[in-house]
Amino acid sequence: NVSARKIVKQDFNRFSEIQANVEADEPTYASSETGGRILSMNIKEGDYVKKGQLIATVDMESVNKQIAELNTSRGLAQDLYDRQKRLWDQKIGTEMQFLQAKNNLERIDKSLETIKYQLTKANVYAPSSGYAEMIMAKSGEMAGPGTPIIQILNTSNLKVVASLSENYLGKIKRGQMVDINFPALELDTKAKVSQLGRTIDPANRTFKIELNVPNSKGQLKPNLLATILINDYASKDVVVLPLELVQEEISGKKYVMVATKEGDSEVATKKYVETGESHQAQIEILNGLNGDEII
Repeated sequence: NVSARKIVKQDFNRFSEIQANVEADEPTYASSETGGRILSMNIKEGDYVKKGQLIATVDMESVNKQIAELNTSRGLAQDLYDRQKRLWDQKIGTEMQFLQAKNNLERIDKSLETIKYQLTKANVYAPSSGYAEMIMAKSGEMAGPGTPIIQILNTSNLKVVASLSENYLGKIKRGQMVDINFPALELDTKAKVSQLGRTIDPANRTFKIELNVPNSKGQLKPNLLATILINDYASKDVVVLPLELVQEEISGKKYVMVATKEGDSEVATKKYVETGESHQAQIEILNGLNGDEII
């Protein structure tokens, strides 16, 4: 049995599958601005925290002791100042003694103002929203000034990152829509290319691309494997045939069988063709067919 069908011209697209990886933005760290023992840790690993949320409280006992010492010194300084002022008002003593007493009182007040401000650093707040990925210090442990006590990872907006061969330069552009597949989740989606690498890695001759993907349902995780489909070749209004219909002679010349009229009958006639790119069992015919033949 022989079957025949009319050729229909169409657009031809070839896609390349590229392995990619899901990544999150760099994590942020919450730290105490002053040293001290952690009195309370209000979250656990895996908890979601909002920006500005209270995370931990640091013991400020040393600061309170300094305030107590300064208050004692201030009492003495205030008494000396009052005495010197009364004497100076009566024109007794020197102006220098009065000014020294006044300056000493003002200096202690400034020191008290500074040290009391440190009490506001007892609370540690989240610098950004996200999940508590890692807790470095627990309740009862010492926290150093500026030393991170918690790592926060924002997974609401992730990105798919892939390394492409330099051969793809010019074939992919920023803003181009790309198909993405997550095999482990059996999930397909689309995203725009948000970033193109500006340099070529000399070690493997590749450049990076990034695609921002929303993660409102929380399905995607950092380091999840993904596959992206890149349209690296396209042609408009061309003859496209199933790959199995294109035969090849020993010489390498390619041909198809075309139905032609001979009297009242139709016969199969060999017609040589020039092929182009192929994709998913479809092949582009560059020359040899007009597009109105019956294959």
